[in-house]
Amino acid sequence: MNAIGTLTFFCGKMGAGKSTKARKLSLEKNTLLISEGEWLATLYPTEISSFDDYIKYSAILRPLMKTHVQKILLTGTNVVLDFPANTAKQRMWFKELCEEIKAGHNLIFIDVSDERCLEQISKRRIEQPKRAPFDTKEMFLYVSKHFEAPLEKEGLLFNVIN
Repeated sequence: MNAIGTLTFFCGKMGAGKSTKARKLSLEKNTLLISEGEWLATLYPTEISSFDDYIKYSAILRPLMKTHVQKILLTGTNVVLDFPANTAKQRMWFKELCEEIKAGHNLIFIDVSDERCLEQISKRRIEQPKRAPFDTKEMFLYVSKHFEAPLEKEGLLFNVIN
């Protein structure tokens, strides 16, 4: 029987660099990268025009993704999951995903200043013009209201990087 793979996922405010770190880590460690953004853009190319739309379609995607990722982990393949773990509720989803199949996990908390996040969002608006309507200071401030840094009492192993 194969060893079970490890799931790596990320926490950090909008613009902190979660997706960039996910791509870099998946290349460095030769692991499978699964991006929520790519799946949502492919499955719902015209349906997501607000943050509420994102919440709705992300919730539809998660049950399918949970089963899919668990099957991959059970083959012994490590997975980098570029889905936000920015609230305790979201992190519970990742924790349950791993616990149900006894997979290991690694939460990476990217803890950077709001100023740095906004700088990176501004740069991303230029590099990825399709994201420009969402990559605004107003959206950052709105989304940041819901952000919850991970706590030890959640029972997750996590590393903090700056």
